[in-house]
Amino acid sequence: MELNFSSVETIPNLNASAAFQVDSGKVFKEDTDIVPVIVDDTLSYVPWGGDNALPYNILELIESDETLSTCQMFNAEVCYGSGLEYNTDECGPAVKQQVEDFLLDNALPSYFLGVCQDFKHFAFCVSVIILNADGSKIVRLLRKEACYCRLSPADKDGAIRQVLYANWRSAISSRKEIEVIELLDINSPWRDLAIRMGRIAGDDGKQRIRTKSRKFAVLTRVPTPDSTYYPIPYYGSLFRGKWYNIKQLIGMAKEAKLKNNAPIKYQIEISNKYWDSIFKSEGITDRREQQKRIVREKQQILDFLTGVENAGKVWFSTFYVAPTGEVQHEVVINKIDSDNKEGGDWSTDIQEAVNMFCFTMRVHSNLVGSVPGKSQSNNSGSDKRELYTIAQALQKPYHDLLFTVHQMIIRFNKWSGCKVDVPFIQLTLLSEHTDAKEVTLKSNATKMPQ
Repeated sequence: MELNFSSVETIPNLNASAAFQVDSGKVFKEDTDIVPVIVDDTLSYVPWGGDNALPYNILELIESDETLSTCQMFNAEVCYGSGLEYNTDECGPAVKQQVEDFLLDNALPSYFLGVCQDFKHFAFCVSVIILNADGSKIVRLLRKEACYCRLSPADKDGAIRQVLYANWRSAISSRKEIEVIELLDINSPWRDLAIRMGRIAGDDGKQRIRTKSRKFAVLTRVPTPDSTYYPIPYYGSLFRGKWYNIKQLIGMAKEAKLKNNAPIKYQIEISNKYWDSIFKSEGITDRREQQKRIVREKQQILDFLTGVENAGKVWFSTFYVAPTGEVQHEVVINKIDSDNKEGGDWSTDIQEAVNMFCFTMRVHSNLVGSVPGKSQSNNSGSDKRELYTIAQALQKPYHDLLFTVHQMIIRFNKWSGCKVDVPFIQLTLLSEHTDAKEVTLKSNATKMPQ
């Protein structure tokens, strides 16, 4: 059962409504230091966020907004380009056959689009390589969804040794529910793999096979100014600022106006931690009882607002005072002046909000659709072609990072002359008598059959 934290409620005795929202600015904030969670005597992991649910909270915020979810998918598709290809133009017949067999055995398009989405959503991705029985060839390449991956604590040398893959949305009761995968050195995965499989000598100068494992994880991260286990994506500023909540409020306001002709007069932002503290202090664990408690608390806040209005006094407050007399700093009440929004016309505001979203996501609004509103502007075809070319050119650093695991596969499998590439799709002029063409420095690439 999903708990309904966000809603529009009618204020008793007033021709107005109040919009309840979860404060998006708190999604990255934690009150306590994050410490490893112990699974058993030999296994632990670093939670992603204080409650280990940070990626799911981020996904919920993204999926709750049309503009943000569209921009995220657009960025992933632009990063995908024309698809991942293994160029075999300079390879011999035997190597070409091996590469073709590898591509037929692995769903490369699905894998690459998946890691592009992980990169754009969470600024890192996890690839898993699987070797054959004797450890002489890499035969499989898999993607592990980033939101279901957790990292083990770094050892005394600062190295992270394991990736833990599980359904962290639900409570993990035993080690059997977790897939533990050996993680190759983040800074030098090829050298680490070569040492483990006896290809080159280790730091002790000896060359020997050092593991029986045939499955390894490769972690690819976007370098960020901080050095946390899980990078904070650049678009986090959208949640820390006010524009996410503003855009959500505009949608609620138009819905309330259309449904009952009652304009929204108050915006009430409530942190998830506020609800968690209520459930914890009152010992409420059943989901149905938690939803009933949410409804009661909302009604208390509405009664509080009704009392303030009926008092006939000038009132200004940024926090909610609970019936107990305590000031709740996790509940912020904003009074909205809706006099200039008679009729529910928010077209100018929604255009401004959408432009802020697209700016933060580095997506020009004309590339994903016209800017909403009564008066719409559009760019010329030449401008759009240039914007699309710029968007694809900006993907080069991400491609360089994503190529690491493929360069490892090519070198480990001794595919001499093979190179990895992601061609761009270049939109062309009408005079060229074609809609689009692939642009790449490499030609005659062997690609996965579509």
